This record gives sequence, structure tokens and C-alpha cells, in this order.
Amino acid sequence: MLLVTGGAGFIGSNLVAALAERGHDVVVCDRLGEGDKWRNLAHHTIEDVIPPEELPQFLRWAEGRLSAVFHLGAISATTETDGDALLANNFRLSKVFWDHCAREGIPLIYASSAATYGDGAEGFDDDASAEYLARLRPLNGYGWSKHLFDRWVMRRLAKDAPPDESWAPPQWAGLKFFNVYGPNEYHKGGQASVAWHLFGQLSRGEPARLFQSHHPDYADGGQLRDFIWVGDCVDVMLWLLDHPKVSGLFNVGTGKARSFADLARAVFAAMDKPENISYVPAPEAIRDKYQYFTEAKMARLRTAGYGKPFTDLEEGVARYVKDYLTQSDPYR
Repeated sequence: MLLVTGGAGFIGSNLVAALAERGHDVVVCDRLGEGDKWRNLAHHTIEDVIPPEELPQFLRWAEGRLSAVFHLGAISATTETDGDALLANNFRLSKVFWDHCAREGIPLIYASSAATYGDGAEGFDDDASAEYLARLRPLNGYGWSKHLFDRWVMRRLAKDAPPDESWAPPQWAGLKFFNVYGPNEYHKGGQASVAWHLFGQLSRGEPARLFQSHHPDYADGGQLRDFIWVGDCVDVMLWLLDHPKVSGLFNVGTGKARSFADLARAVFAAMDKPENISYVPAPEAIRDKYQYFTEAKMARLRTAGYGKPFTDLEEGVARYVKDYLTQSDPYR
């Protein structure tokens, strides 16, 4: 039996879909709320959906029953300002799962974030050394809470394990997801991918709206991101599950930055619409925290043995639009 926290969310529900298709027994930990988030799970056979407040009881019951934990649940909004909530959900709960998986002797695969890199001044190298991690400066509370756990893990691993207890899971992997897009993100609202927002704008007959550049080195729409198809993120997690000797902190991106203008053109092409882009000023509240460039260095994952190619932006956007967004049921 596998546990997927955040399993009704965007990346989590895509992972649950793949695990269910493989025939695994999957328990989801998440809150569904009053909207349509349940539809992210509706196509798949799962064992149960438990709310986060019932996790302590579940973990006691599940002793000896779980074979791995995918910890993807978190407060993921980069605009969240409640530091106490971020600590409780993104840091302390992650420590609970680390200790549980260590005691049970099962793998822990958890979501870190590319937000840990801050403005990118120190690069985007998934270097797990204490020296490198200490130099990173996340720009928001979400990124900081994820970075806090990454650093805790490295300190934990640097200590000598006491002879009478397990000190770490037999396999662990922290995944720094970059700009993910794909089906089942619809509940995220303003935090959903730009691809989803662009599709909505074009469907309503509006121009594609992109931010103007407020940086002299970048043209309007020329801001660069490492956009990654959600299916590629799932493939990496499945590969890790199949390779239990691989542990580490890994970037999950394509390794190739593309512009927002490129993304918009891919959506226009997938929808067979003429290009029509309107550039609007970026909100002043985010200008000093805005990233103009992200690009994952993928050498560590490749060196670990992951060899599958990543999906090109145009191919991924076309698949998203044609196989999901334009369908009567857009859920995976």
C-alpha cells in the first residue's frame, strides 16, 4: 500500500492516476473542500481519502502496511503569508513522515520546490551540500519552508546514526519541481499554470496577457522559465519507486528555459488561433520578487540513471489542450 499526501492536488492526482493504473493500492491524504477537487480522483480506484488531521491515527494503523510514502501535500501558494501555517504544514509534517519512514524502513519521496532557489543568483544546481544550501535565499514563505526541510534533511544525514534507531529512510528523494503544467490543476485558481490561464483567455476571445518586462535584459514576454509537463514529473517519481537504491535532492525540470512568449505561441498553435498578445505591467507588489530566469540543471538526475527524454514545450501544450482542456471531461 502506498500513501500519497496531497494526492487530490495537481501533481499528486496525476501520480495517483499512474499508480492506480499500475495496480497499486493507494491511500490519499488531502482535503477536498466544497469545489470540484474530488474530480481529480474520480477516474481512479483508490483505497481511501483521509484528511490531514487524521494522519496520526492512520500512521499508527498503517505500521507494517505501507511500502512507500509520496509526500506532496503542502501549502503551495507563493502568496501565503501565515508563517505558522507554513511551518506546521510544510516543515513539521515533513519531519513526521521522515521519522515514520525511517522507523518503518520504507522510501520517502517528497516535494521540495524550485522556489528554494530564490532569485537564482546562486544558480539552479541541485547541490545538496550544506555550503550551497546555506547560500540560497528563497523569496517567499513557501520557498523558505521547503528550503528549511531540505536543510534539516542534510543536517540529519550528516549526523552519526544512534545504534538503537533508524536515522533515515532506506530511500529518500527531495524533488525540486520547476514550472509544472498539465491536467488536474483547475482548482488552483490564480496559482494554476500560465498555460491554463492563457487557454481560458483565448477561449473567451481575449488576447493572451503576458507581463511586461521591468528588467533591461529581457523583452516583454521574454522572461524565461523551465516549463515541465506534469507527466514527466510523474515519470520521475515512478522511476524512483522502481529504483530504491537512488536517493538525493533532485531538480525536476526539462533543463531548457523557454520564454512566456514561446508558451503563448504554443497555446495559439494548439488552439489553431492567430497570435494576439497583450503585455500588461507586472503588479508592483511582486516586481522586486519576480524571477526573470529559471532553468533546472538536470545532470544529477541523469547521472543517477534517469534516461527518459523530457517533453518539448510545444508537444506538452498541444497534448494538454487537445487531450484535456478541449474535452468535455478535462480530468486525468
